[in-house]
Amino acid sequence: MEQRNVGRSGLRVSLLGMGCNNFGQWIDLDATRRVVHRALDLGVTLFDTADVYGQGASEEQLGLALGDRRKDVVIASKFGMAMEKGGKGASRQYIMSAVEASLARLKTDWIDLYQLHQHDPATPIEETLRALQDLIAQGKVRYIGCSNLSAPQLVEACRTAEAAGVTGFVSGQEEYSLLVRDIDRALLPPMQDNGLGLLPYRPLASGYLTGKYKRNEPMPAGARLATVKRFADRFATPENWDKLERLEAFAAARGRTVLDLAFGWLAAKPFIPSVIAGATRPEQVDQNLKAVTCNLSADEISHLEALFPSPA
Repeated sequence: MEQRNVGRSGLRVSLLGMGCNNFGQWIDLDATRRVVHRALDLGVTLFDTADVYGQGASEEQLGLALGDRRKDVVIASKFGMAMEKGGKGASRQYIMSAVEASLARLKTDWIDLYQLHQHDPATPIEETLRALQDLIAQGKVRYIGCSNLSAPQLVEACRTAEAAGVTGFVSGQEEYSLLVRDIDRALLPPMQDNGLGLLPYRPLASGYLTGKYKRNEPMPAGARLATVKRFADRFATPENWDKLERLEAFAAARGRTVLDLAFGWLAAKPFIPSVIAGATRPEQVDQNLKAVTCNLSADEISHLEALFPSPA
């Protein structure tokens, strides 16, 4: 499995990452163990979770599934979104409480990449960064990242870290896929200027780019778009059906799958260290690895860029 550095940091992660949002929500502990063990067998080293996923259930199941293999992997978790118990935010007081809860659930002494899950308008970013710096000094966190920040918020965080002489973010986790390229113009430039790697979430547009959905046909039972209406309303639009059908035709002509094109396009981006993909069954991990390592040609990438251009 190819390993890449996260931004300009020394943190190295596998090209295919394991998104852990399914754990404790869509699948139980036995199924989680099967998925995690298959990922480990294939060389996946990055496991991305958050305290809010399943209100702690994802972290708990990941910790149990990893067991003594924890030392072999990079655990990325997040804080800041609302928990049923313990509140939310990015204040020093909340961070110190949240990290201890995550460490306990994960059954570990450290988190490799601790990420601010969303902007906290009530807390100055310097307070957040200084608290995270203390966690790094204590050995409870190795690197820090962010998620869902606007371009001005990201720039402020980077400038504040430099001025305060504290560790800055090494990564930004943002929605990014062939269908969703909103960050191309505003957010990606300052991320790259400041040395942050992009960790894309929803790389398959909530499953729309898996190839299992067809226009005017019932959605597969239990599939994400069949059960979460807001995702179906967002992605299954007439315009996107047209794009998907053109993508399917292009894939068929090249002997590729839609999954190959969606993941291969992301993997070809040098600023993306890892493509984080969820799975509910071990065979999906195999499919994801095949797709992320398919090595698209320059011609294929150009075609995809033309079919799915950046928004004006």
